[in-house]
Amino acid sequence: MMAPTAVLTLVHWRRSVAELYARVRADGGADPRAAATAFRTARDGLFGTHPDSPVPPARRAAWTGAGWFAYDPAWRVEGTFEPAPAVTAFEIPLAADGLLRCARIGTVRFSIGSTPARLALYWLAGYGGGLWLPFADATNRATTYGGGRYLYDTIKGADLGATATAFALDFNFAYNPSCAYDDRWSCPLSPAENRLPFAVEAGEQLPPG
Repeated sequence: MMAPTAVLTLVHWRRSVAELYARVRADGGADPRAAATAFRTARDGLFGTHPDSPVPPARRAAWTGAGWFAYDPAWRVEGTFEPAPAVTAFEIPLAADGLLRCARIGTVRFSIGSTPARLALYWLAGYGGGLWLPFADATNRATTYGGGRYLYDTIKGADLGATATAFALDFNFAYNPSCAYDDRWSCPLSPAENRLPFAVEAGEQLPPG
């Protein structure tokens, strides 16, 4: 794979995103609603001005921010991670970017109200690696992106605070992959096993326009 043309701006983009999530982890326990509001405002500003924003350059001047569901504390839950008896590796085609190596490392179990649910958790291979937690749900193609959304992608800094004993799941932070904004991006979409049987009316909605 070729290096990006503007390496240092990409480094700054990833650092900026990681800093947003660091503030969420630091402030979310005390006031999760305020942490989400601050995150959304800062992220919208980054998307409208940064050279490595997924928003197409021609649309940035008119960018007024992403569409979000209103914050709902019912979508902030704690999950339990169960390691897989055997790690299952597979590959995801990414068009011009080739194949992404991925491994299913376990399951995160949680409940929304009285409804139990689970999502597979993946490890993105490559140098260093990282956790990846995508999901699809009944809102896709209606009010949210058809390919699903992400909760974790630690290679890119998206980390809500999973630990060895607790797995933070706040669907109010569910966000679109970059390809939802512009098809110049190649993004891994949520595997079929991670489609939830209910509507997740939380997090980011379809991009404007």
